[in-house]
Amino acid sequence: MKKTLKIIIPILVISLLAFMGYQVISKINHKKEVAKNIQTLPNFEYKDLNNNKFTNANLMEKTPLMFVYYNSECEFCNEEAKMIKENLAEFKNTQILFISFEKNEKIKQFANNHQLDTYDNVTFLCDSKATFATTFDVKSLPCLVLYDKDKNLIEKIKGQIKGENLIKKLGITN
Repeated sequence: MKKTLKIIIPILVISLLAFMGYQVISKINHKKEVAKNIQTLPNFEYKDLNNNKFTNANLMEKTPLMFVYYNSECEFCNEEAKMIKENLAEFKNTQILFISFEKNEKIKQFANNHQLDTYDNVTFLCDSKATFATTFDVKSLPCLVLYDKDKNLIEKIKGQIKGENLIKKLGITN
């Protein structure tokens, strides 16, 4: 019995370590692949608040793009929306896409509460299939994904950011 345990325990420990190593390497490789895939804007498809398809074809040409992934009940997301509203004059030449996996009614209420639903450069989208988080490897809210006018990735920002820092990252000049 003791001999058997002396053989089984080391095998189990080695197997567990090998499995954990495999998991870590897989996660690192996945993150590298996602980072590579989002260097230029990947194809996407969401629904606008009228339940129409919104894809890459709906984007403004030669215009910087800001994805804002949020949840209406997230305090930090609400602060982020407030900051964007306060700086909308600076963002007038930036297309802003607010994306949430929530139902349309919640999204409409959020847009209305922050008075962002009347601007031509601001669009609210529903990610009903929850593909944004996996496509852009988002694990926290809010998350901003910034692209330049040629749809090349500037930066992925997890959490809140100050308005002046966001303006600098987007390269906006007065």
